[in-house]
Amino acid sequence: MQKWFIVIALFFFIACKDKTKDKTFEVKGRITNNPAKMIYLEEIPVATMQRMLLDSALLDKDGNYKLEAKTGEASVFNLRLDQNTYPLAAMVNDASRITVNASFNPANNQFAESYEVKGSAGSQEMKDFMFGFNSKLQSVFYMDSRADSLRKTGAADSVLAGLENERTNTAADIKKLTMDFIARYSNPAVTAFEVGYFQSTANNPAFKLTPLTDEEVAAVFSQLAVKFPDHQGIAAVKRSLDAQIQNTPVRIGKPAPEFSLPGVDGNEIALSSFRGKYLLVDFWASWCKPCRYENPNLVRVFNKYKDKNFTILGVSLDQPGKKEDWLNAIREDGLTWTHVSDLMFWQSPVVPLYRIEGIPYNVLLDPEGKVIASGLHGEALDAKLMETLK
Repeated sequence: MQKWFIVIALFFFIACKDKTKDKTFEVKGRITNNPAKMIYLEEIPVATMQRMLLDSALLDKDGNYKLEAKTGEASVFNLRLDQNTYPLAAMVNDASRITVNASFNPANNQFAESYEVKGSAGSQEMKDFMFGFNSKLQSVFYMDSRADSLRKTGAADSVLAGLENERTNTAADIKKLTMDFIARYSNPAVTAFEVGYFQSTANNPAFKLTPLTDEEVAAVFSQLAVKFPDHQGIAAVKRSLDAQIQNTPVRIGKPAPEFSLPGVDGNEIALSSFRGKYLLVDFWASWCKPCRYENPNLVRVFNKYKDKNFTILGVSLDQPGKKEDWLNAIREDGLTWTHVSDLMFWQSPVVPLYRIEGIPYNVLLDPEGKVIASGLHGEALDAKLMETLK
């Protein structure tokens, strides 16, 4: 499912490079309050998905360094200290000479307490984007922590609902901030970085954000390909995205593939019978622990939106001869919506029809049966429903 996000995630610290490297890229600066001895300049080619070391240098007694490499088209690079797991900073080669100074808290050698970039507009944009993004993300974490504390103390539902709405709005602000930065299209590598930064965060269930759709990401790279037609890395990613979308049966704005499966009473129920309603098609199974953990959230959103022309269709991938397990799970988890299953496990025809690679997985449809979104869980599902069912 959405395998090409692996390609996009690479733009978190990506490099799109040319066959010929004819420009010199120099990075220098000073590192303070860190015991590291070496600093490295890295590139991460799209083709190999592996860090590629371009240069290294010993930090002098005052933490000063100088690195350089031959570079081609617009790319994003990492600075890394010693064998640290995480890069110190990311930058783009839009200038021949860039200065990066960083200061650490002696108690934390992995992450810079602060850093500054001089001489590179693109690198400064990346820094501004990350700081704005992470600041809002910290607000989300704070609200999640506060909500957990309130639940433990038995706070009223109205209090929790207010906090939930605030969190949903902040999550929407994170997406808006990302789209505002992307809309600048100032540098192909910077824009790719911003897309990858958001997607890699939003596709992590812990952050409960709504990722960009396949079509939204493809549209960004289509724009980049038009504005920067000579950038070979962008062209390659665009071709990959276009091919993936063409081969994906579940596409935003297109009708969801039709199917018909037995309900709990054995009678066939067709997907098309739900036309006229917003429908969440939820693929799950009684044996799937992540599915069972997600079920309370489905119950919550079902009760919240069922009076707004919304319902859920549960499609179980339970195993042959396990009908009682399926029915018991429905009762135990309080899943009061319609359910279907052919009890054929991964051999069910819906698996290849929807290219299901793991569960829980879902697809949100509009009243005409067209796909609005897919793979929404936790707060991301609530946020999308709130946006859709205004």
